[in-house]
Amino acid sequence: MKNEILRIDRVTCLDQGATELNHFCLDIDAGEIVGLIPLNDMGLTTLLRLLQQNLPIHYGYVYYRGKLVNQWKNPSGGYNRIALIENHSGLADDLTVADNVFVLRQGFKKIFIRQKVLNQQLEPFFKEIDVDLSPVACVRELPVFQRFVAELVKAVVAGCSLIVLREAGSIVSDAQLGYLHKILRHYANQGISFLYISNHYEEVGQICSRAALMQNGQIVKVLQTSDTTSDELQCLGVEDYTKLVYTQEETRHFAGKKKEVMALRSLYYGSINSLNLSINQGECVVLQDLDNNIFQQLIRLLSAEAKPMHGQIIVDDKVFDRSQIRDIAIVQQQPTQSMIFPHLSYMDNLCFTADHRLSSIWRHKRSRRNVRSEFEGLLGNEVFDRSVETLSQKEKYELVYTRILLQRPRVAVCVQPFMQADVSQRMQIWKLIDRLLEKKIAVVILAVNLTDSLSLADRLIQIEDGRVVSIYNRKDFDKLPSSTPWHNLWKNKSKTN
Repeated sequence: MKNEILRIDRVTCLDQGATELNHFCLDIDAGEIVGLIPLNDMGLTTLLRLLQQNLPIHYGYVYYRGKLVNQWKNPSGGYNRIALIENHSGLADDLTVADNVFVLRQGFKKIFIRQKVLNQQLEPFFKEIDVDLSPVACVRELPVFQRFVAELVKAVVAGCSLIVLREAGSIVSDAQLGYLHKILRHYANQGISFLYISNHYEEVGQICSRAALMQNGQIVKVLQTSDTTSDELQCLGVEDYTKLVYTQEETRHFAGKKKEVMALRSLYYGSINSLNLSINQGECVVLQDLDNNIFQQLIRLLSAEAKPMHGQIIVDDKVFDRSQIRDIAIVQQQPTQSMIFPHLSYMDNLCFTADHRLSSIWRHKRSRRNVRSEFEGLLGNEVFDRSVETLSQKEKYELVYTRILLQRPRVAVCVQPFMQADVSQRMQIWKLIDRLLEKKIAVVILAVNLTDSLSLADRLIQIEDGRVVSIYNRKDFDKLPSSTPWHNLWKNKSKTN
């Protein structure tokens, strides 16, 4: 007999009068790993809040561990013992792993903390999942995967019967993801349940017994992943996106042998260990860090915030320094949050990195009028007069990437551009990056998990231990593992050639 851990029954939830969840239904049994694939982001944040706290709902019922914990008539406002693990770590950086797991746990009441006892209690948890992690290690110094595992163990120790994982594939590398799945299955066999949220069907199919498709605040379809082929999964809910990628694959002229615009030569810095690579004009190159260990260090170098310990960065045949800082543009992870300045106007945000091209942009209104005239056909006329805080996500993405167009760098470095983006946002980001390539701007995508990056790439360069370990040209993408996003695109293409 199945033991039901969670049941959300016909829940409707409003936020400032707008419907976020609309007759939402979902059930999860003990020891089950259920996938959730959001086709858009409507209602997802509300759902995550509702799982952890019994907030007021307009209609419906929520059952957890067999008990009614929330209902429309009488919401309790209490908290459920459900853990959420996502990109932003919930651990305290300056404490040890043991302190995070035990001392910060809800219900911990000891006045005197016996550190040795806590360490001894924690060691068996890491041993049973075969993870080499010291209880006395400072969280700040842990690699990404070990932080993720520490947060997972913290949820297990806290007695959570349901753990929600959001975009795990964007946080840990492909190799680490396989090991993480092994750990999840271990805990699932002990009766712990998981809600595995991912935008990618290939990833969900590897680990989940069922997958629920969420759109406009509703569950629109539930699939048994074992009975659903990868082709069927790829097409569900993303027909327009799939058609766009396949059409562009047939019509786009991909970069061949062109002028080198950037090169890294025997680069050493932090974990970067003799890194050598070359980027050509108008080329899209995906750098996949198999250890998820060097990207922040590489960004510091490419932003001229630090100098390499050894080796050189060459841009247009010159050693890169601060005088060339506008030649490399960095599009940060989740740029609509990290690259929009709310205290500046739309025009100021747009022109923020264009002063090297338009020296009079801050002094003369005529220059700004010219910029508006040039881009209002692309962005729309009305956005220039609005506060950036009122912009939609789509308009914010347009603003960030158009800023890069106006900057005209030699190379645009995009840090995990598709992370936590729903299907419509992924399609938009895909088009915006393609627009940069059409302007002959080289694009370097820094990726831990490949997500949609390969559908744009001319080359894939894999990095391990701070150095290049393998290079795939576009014609060789079909040789990548079958779980790679868009693998069917390359597999079908190789059959027709």
